[in-house]
Amino acid sequence: MVGLEFAKSIFHFYSLSAEGKPIKKKLKRSELLAYIANMPVSLIGMEACGGAHHWAPEFKKLGHEVVLLNARFVKTFVVGNKNDFNDAEAVFTAVTRPNKRTVEIKSLEQQEVQMLHRLRQDLVYQRTALNNRIRGFLSELGG
Repeated sequence: MVGLEFAKSIFHFYSLSAEGKPIKKKLKRSELLAYIANMPVSLIGMEACGGAHHWAPEFKKLGHEVVLLNARFVKTFVVGNKNDFNDAEAVFTAVTRPNKRTVEIKSLEQQEVQMLHRLRQDLVYQRTALNNRIRGFLSELGG
């Protein structure tokens, strides 16, 4: 089993060796896929985020089982101060639990539709803000 924590360009990897000793690795984006490809087939746990929906199918192509976890569920397993290795360990711990709250891996089409909805929501917000600003200016001028 593996716990992966995503950052902008660095990934934090947490697992246990056969002797039960922690394995912690920091991997660059360019190194991640090659490293995962050279691992034996594993269960890989990740917090559900945009990056996870990209990487999960890539890991599945390599034969790994991938589980995306709800971030709220993982948060309860963080031990110690918040840092990326502790978060990766929390993902590792959460993925071992029987009642884990998983998230379905989104297809590329689902991700595209979600992006369009977010863009539209942002445009509606900006339009409303602009209308309110104009209304405020007009009221200052007595309109």
